[in-house]
Amino acid sequence: MYHLIQQSGNKKVGLGVAVSTSSASTCPDACPLKSKGCYASSGPVAIHWRKVTRAERGTVWRAFIKSVSSLPMGYKFRHNQAGDLPGNNNAISASMLRQLTAAIAARALQAWTYTHKPLTRANLAAIKEANTSGFAVNLSADNLSEADRKAATGLPTVVILPRNSPATVYTPAGRKVVTCPAQTRPGATCATCMLCHKINRSVIVGFRAHGTSARAAETIANS
Repeated sequence: MYHLIQQSGNKKVGLGVAVSTSSASTCPDACPLKSKGCYASSGPVAIHWRKVTRAERGTVWRAFIKSVSSLPMGYKFRHNQAGDLPGNNNAISASMLRQLTAAIAARALQAWTYTHKPLTRANLAAIKEANTSGFAVNLSADNLSEADRKAATGLPTVVILPRNSPATVYTPAGRKVVTCPAQTRPGATCATCMLCHKINRSVIVGFRAHGTSARAAETIANS
């Protein structure tokens, strides 16, 4: 099941941004946050996510794509405040991702998302195709060393950081990591920043561990 809301109520996301949620079955076992540490596993997002997963909210894929295709031209769209790319567990459904990318392109949406799906040959090809078509699919890394490996693909990359991480850090290979401005600058939101939407950016975006599972996420970031 998939759920789309045209105006997010999340203050960190900001005004004028559509947000979606995908059922938990899309999350890969390859993600270490799946067992403990995911920010979306608690709080209001978790309540909503469980309802989507239980099919109490949301729609099937075809109706979801229709909803995306109905968003205003040029609108900002954060795909998946919870959940991952379409496909069960570790696998990406290339055909479904292609359908979503086409809907985004048809409306010239400023769309971005993140994925913890493992970089198998098939998954990597699907992610590269989406990015080439203008849908910013960020590779999610669990620590700075993994961020180097994922950034080496040439794809936009994000990484978990410890809770006390400064605004700027560097990976072991010297790549610059900029902490999410919404965590470092008062009043900054996804809507005003849009750094994660920039596919060919020169920096990795870091997210300080947060939420009720921040300690578990920080342990992963320090691994």
